[in-house]
Amino acid sequence: QVQLVESGGGLVQAGASLRLSCAASGRTLSSYGMGWFRQAPGKDREFVARISMTGSATYYADFVKGRFTISRDNAKNLVLLQMNSLKPEDTAVYYCAAGYRSFNFEFWGQGTQVTVSS
Repeated sequence: QVQLVESGGGLVQAGASLRLSCAASGRTLSSYGMGWFRQAPGKDREFVARISMTGSATYYADFVKGRFTISRDNAKNLVLLQMNSLKPEDTAVYYCAAGYRSFNFEFWGQGTQVTVSS
């Protein structure tokens, strides 16, 4: 079983950047497909981005394409989400998720709050 801890959230103004980190323990991340999701107040959790086990393939939700970049460092057991040109509608709790050899995300972190002011 893998444990995930997100960090890097905060309060920023529109147009700013943030980098979220997801640190894993318990298992090596190289065997897991990884993803980022978010949940805004009063809304369902939604997919943001995912990355394959080796990092060779990524996929993004349309609303973050060109602004967010997902990456991973398997040697450090880290997954990153670089968020640029942030908008107020990006305000949400961001969650890291892991799926063993798949994108069937069965392990989740506790989330980190991102707030973007206008």
